[in-house]
Amino acid sequence: MNYLIKRILAVIPVLAVVAVIVFLLLHLSPGDPAVIIAGDTASAADIEHIRHTLGLDRPLPEQFAGWLGQVLQGNLGVSVFTGLPVAEMIAQRVEPTLWVSALTMLFAVVFALPMGILAAWKAGTWVDRLISGLAVAAFSLPVFVIGYGLVYGFSTTLGWFPVQGFKSLSEGFVPFIRHLALPVVSGGLIYMALLARMTRSTMLEVLGEDYIRTARAKGLSSRRLLLRHALKNAAVPIVTTIGLGIAMLLSGVIVTESVFAIPGIGRLTVDSILRRDYPVIQGIVLVTAAAYVAINLVTDLLYGLFDPRIRY
Repeated sequence: MNYLIKRILAVIPVLAVVAVIVFLLLHLSPGDPAVIIAGDTASAADIEHIRHTLGLDRPLPEQFAGWLGQVLQGNLGVSVFTGLPVAEMIAQRVEPTLWVSALTMLFAVVFALPMGILAAWKAGTWVDRLISGLAVAAFSLPVFVIGYGLVYGFSTTLGWFPVQGFKSLSEGFVPFIRHLALPVVSGGLIYMALLARMTRSTMLEVLGEDYIRTARAKGLSSRRLLLRHALKNAAVPIVTTIGLGIAMLLSGVIVTESVFAIPGIGRLTVDSILRRDYPVIQGIVLVTAAAYVAINLVTDLLYGLFDPRIRY
């Protein structure tokens, strides 16, 4: 319990720093944000109206206090372009992003862990070289290259999957999977390669320990030796890689959603930047940063689950 409380308390200063940085995004951008948002043809009255709407005519500490108070109440502001609440706009786009991220990481973990374990168990053989070569090739290709290649091969040429778009699970499981198959594979290959290489290197280190040789000498089966003894003791670096992969997905999904025209947070981010919709950009950055912090917190708590020594 003390470990849990300490980790949660350690998150508070991080969130405070994130809030300050996100707030200053509007003020650190080059030029006057009100002029940039209004455009070249706006009148002085229009610029002053935008400045008043964003609260830019007030002292900076007062602006921050007001903005933080609104954020703590769940109010992320109002979009300058659409006039809709930022929280509502993010909520409308969050489902595709969550599904893409969750299924991408599930795809990566399901394939990477067995590949990494097998490569470590068969170290130095053709199996190890094949898995390592495939991992290097997958990790070397950019997401958009893999995505466009999959679109050309499986959508344009074969016609097996849709080229773009998203279907909610409520519209049917088959349309849901068909629209997400290519985005999940294109994004998951890189994380699968990264996780497989980390699993292999960590497992190789653990398999060289004395207690593993003792367990093997006692006649333990390979399955029990790998899964119960080796994998559990190699779990901390693997969990770290999975946590980092989930965090990276939150930013990498921008490319995936752009390639496959998925109406998620990534597309909303690109559209907001092109429109210079600063309140929406602030809201997305704040929500994404909070998700990063939450993922790191969960990862830290999992450390104590796999290695009880960390809790002490």
